[in-house]
Amino acid sequence: MSIEAASALSALQPASTEATSPAQSARSVGSITGVGAAGAADGPDFGSVLAEIAASSLRTVETGEAAAIAGIQGDASVQKVVEAVMSAEQTLQAAIAIRDKVVAAYQEISRMAI
Repeated sequence: MSIEAASALSALQPASTEATSPAQSARSVGSITGVGAAGAADGPDFGSVLAEIAASSLRTVETGEAAAIAGIQGDASVQKVVEAVMSAEQTLQAAIAIRDKVVAAYQEISRMAI
């Protein structure tokens, strides 16, 4: 067992035999995992990451659309048009798959007994 693992395990165990509160336990675990007592990570939140991914996907689809228009006008090579359209199609398929997973998760949660 490495020293880091041993120190992580010792941080999880209470120093005294007194009962610890859930908040104290969360703080000690949070100091090891990098997650605060409230459960929020130090990095960006889920909503901002999701918004960034959606914006990036939209840019990819718009680039594919612009390449298709440039190809019709004769301003872009066929290879560039195909690459941009295939990238846009792949992005759209990924977005649809993510949407389907989110809808399925929502439906599963809504069927749970309270």
